[in-house]
Amino acid sequence: MIGLGVMGRNLLLNMADHGFAVIGFDKDTEKAKALETSASAGTRVKGVVALEEMISQLQRPRRVMMLVPAGKPVDDVLESLKPLLEPGDIVIDGGNSHYTDTLRRVTATKEAGFHFMGVGVSGGEQGARTGPSIMPGGDQEAYAHVKPMLEAISAKVDGEPCVAYLGKGAAGHYVKMVHNGIEYAIMQLISESYRLLKAAGLDNDQLHEVYKKWNEGDMQSFLLEITADIFLQPDDKSGLRLIDVISDKAGSKGTGKWTSQDAMDLGVPATVIDTAVSMRTISAFRDERVQAAAIYKEPKIPVPADQQLFISQVQDALQFATIICYAQGMAMLHSASSALDMDIPLPQALKVWRGGCIIRSALLGTFYNAMQQSPGLPNLLLNATVADIIKGKEHNMRAVIVQAAQAGLPAAGFMAALSYFDAYRSEKLPTNLVQAQRDYFGAHTYQRIDMPGSFHTSWQHH
Repeated sequence: MIGLGVMGRNLLLNMADHGFAVIGFDKDTEKAKALETSASAGTRVKGVVALEEMISQLQRPRRVMMLVPAGKPVDDVLESLKPLLEPGDIVIDGGNSHYTDTLRRVTATKEAGFHFMGVGVSGGEQGARTGPSIMPGGDQEAYAHVKPMLEAISAKVDGEPCVAYLGKGAAGHYVKMVHNGIEYAIMQLISESYRLLKAAGLDNDQLHEVYKKWNEGDMQSFLLEITADIFLQPDDKSGLRLIDVISDKAGSKGTGKWTSQDAMDLGVPATVIDTAVSMRTISAFRDERVQAAAIYKEPKIPVPADQQLFISQVQDALQFATIICYAQGMAMLHSASSALDMDIPLPQALKVWRGGCIIRSALLGTFYNAMQQSPGLPNLLLNATVADIIKGKEHNMRAVIVQAAQAGLPAAGFMAALSYFDAYRSEKLPTNLVQAQRDYFGAHTYQRIDMPGSFHTSWQHH
């Protein structure tokens, strides 16, 4: 393992716990020492500060994984490895690299004579140590050499490992990118539900109970589980609940933006992910938001007085919008699989996400069954089981958005989800007018509903 930060160290210790002899490299001597002192008794773990020493101790074909920041650091590591490796050796990038960089590296390393794989890893610090979701793609010959190890260390659901070969080229990192986009979107939706419930008068203890209850039903998910925990966390500095002293300016590492950008390049709408990225960006404008709040007062229309009814409506709205997130992400993978020649097995991607990863959810079982029934399904919303869930939540979704709009509460993710649904299920959209406008001012032509072909009109000024 090259890079012994939290994720690299924990993955390596996980491998050692499953019987693999492991060695880790880091320029930081303390990190190399910490690897050995953190190892379980009886495991074979070594930390070094010289790359040459690490490579010399590996069996052939050498299997080298790196967990370093995306971008130039990955290229720098590859340059350092080239003179040390031999044909047939395997290099794995387990970081959050952009898939276009992975494609470039696959070609470059193939020319150098060794194998390269882009592997997405999700689950955070704890997942890396005890069982993450793993998304490998690329060189299938190389995957055969690392499959036993990856299956051993991955999360398990019903005894099945949460790892599978996910396609050619940069498929592993592409699936991880879409995973992260869905993660952005669901986090945004949960935060909006939190704001709505606070407006309805719920305190932190009540919020904990609500999210805990939701997590015990058919909405069970990792993100709901940790959300329930967050509301009870005390702050050791102020004596308040920690959530109430955390700034509302959210950071990001750019992976959600990549998903949004690539969806636009593919021509696949991912509106909830787009909105989540934009809302994080808006959160950074704290000083301007304070000024605007003083100019534009919130409407004085409160949320409904029936608190329990509103809680159930928000629950339905959150589930409705969450399904839309997954539908958009899977539609993106469906399109990318063929457009980018990745051959992504969509049911397997869903299966891998069922355990270990940040977006794991009870809903994934429903989606997996849908994809198994119809492997070529372009959108989960076309599945009958998913449609029944959506239909059952639609009324309350609309009710929540009405309440949010009247009360002046930002619910952009919810609104984006409903607008996408309304557009996707519309047999006729008003874009006939857009076609006319484009032809009027730019002679871009238009299509007709009564005959094939492209047409242009010399529009009259009235």
